[in-house]
Amino acid sequence: MNGEGLLIDILTILILYGPAYLANTGAMLFGKWIPDSTGIKTIIIDGGYNWSDGYRILGDGKSWNGLLGGAFFSGVLMLASHNIWKNNTLDGDKPFVDPLFLTNSSDWFWILNSDIAAFILGFSLGFACLIGDSLGSFLKRRKGLKREGEVSSEAPLLDTMPFAISIFFFSFILFPG
Repeated sequence: MNGEGLLIDILTILILYGPAYLANTGAMLFGKWIPDSTGIKTIIIDGGYNWSDGYRILGDGKSWNGLLGGAFFSGVLMLASHNIWKNNTLDGDKPFVDPLFLTNSSDWFWILNSDIAAFILGFSLGFACLIGDSLGSFLKRRKGLKREGEVSSEAPLLDTMPFAISIFFFSFILFPG
C-alpha cells in the first residue's frame, strides 16, 4: 500500500467514526451547557443511587439529556458529512468519502432515503460511544476514582478506551460487512 492509499484509509475511518467520537461533545452540549444556560432540568441516568460498594452507579455527569442529545448530535454530524461528501467513494480522486459509500437500501438502517440512513448510522454509533463512555464511568466508580472535570482524570484510559472500543464493537454487530 502506498502512502496516499494509507492516508485515504485514515481519512475514511475519521469521517465514518468522527461524528461518533464527537458524541461526547454533544453529550456535554445537551447534558450540561444547554441545561445550565436555559434552566432545563437534567435527568441523571442513575437517579443519584449508589451501587453496593457505596459509590454512585454512574455519577451526575451521565444524564439522559446527554446520552440522547449526544447521539442526536452524532446523527446530525453524520448527516452533514453525507451531504458534504455525497457520492464520493474510494475510487474517486476526492480526499473525503461519503460515510454511506459502502451502504445501500437493503441495509436495516436505510429508511426512505440516504439522509435518514446517515442520521440513523450516526445516531447509532454516537449512542454506542456514549454507552462505552458510561461503562468507563461505571468502572471508575467501582475503583472509587474521581470523574473528569476541574481536575485531571485519575483514569485516563477509562476516559478514552471504553467509548472507542464500544464504537467498533457495536459497528461490527449493527453494521456487518
